[in-house]
Amino acid sequence: MANNYNYLLKYIIVGDPSVGKSNILMKFAHNKFIEDYQATTGVEFGAKNIEIKDQIYRIQIWDTAGQENFRSITRAYYKNCVCAMVVYDITNSNSFQHIQNWIEEIQEQSPKTVLIILIGNKIDLEEKRVISYDEGNQFAIKNGISFAETSAKTGVGIEDIFMKSAKEISKKINENYYDLTSEICGIRKGKNSSKNVGDFDDINLQLKKNKKKEGKGCC
Repeated sequence: MANNYNYLLKYIIVGDPSVGKSNILMKFAHNKFIEDYQATTGVEFGAKNIEIKDQIYRIQIWDTAGQENFRSITRAYYKNCVCAMVVYDITNSNSFQHIQNWIEEIQEQSPKTVLIILIGNKIDLEEKRVISYDEGNQFAIKNGISFAETSAKTGVGIEDIFMKSAKEISKKINENYYDLTSEICGIRKGKNSSKNVGDFDDINLQLKKNKKKEGKGCC
């Protein structure tokens, strides 16, 4: 991949199966929504460039499988991420109840500098809502993390949450919050860097080795 960016940011998306993680990635990276999405097996990948104050940030999103039998694979991708998006389905109370477990796993496995964002997805299904906006927001406040609601189907909130998170990371970069010489901070300098320490795209070449055949389902 050409180094046509100033910074490369690694994001991960976690949460229970069928909460819409893959479609959040698809909507942001490709402006697509797939109604009957196959269940993610292991980890999937997407990327998109955005511009903030005349600088290009390439956001790489790693979509992780929610099934327990893939957790040993997906945990490896926590190690060097700058942002972790924890997704639940506003129509599924169980997916909300499991949020604490996902956050604890991120905090255990990810860099201390990781930005955690809680996302309540599928707000296009308002008539089926069982988790209110206030419940999600209060949970986020209690845990000291950011919160937003989205619809991967209509696109509401998707671009906004990626842009806001990237702006926050950009601000912290300018404040020297991250150690950019470290391989685990989840940020890589692009073409303006004197030395590029790898590229997350290289990891994508290994994904086929980690994939396992699994049944279909909406993710």
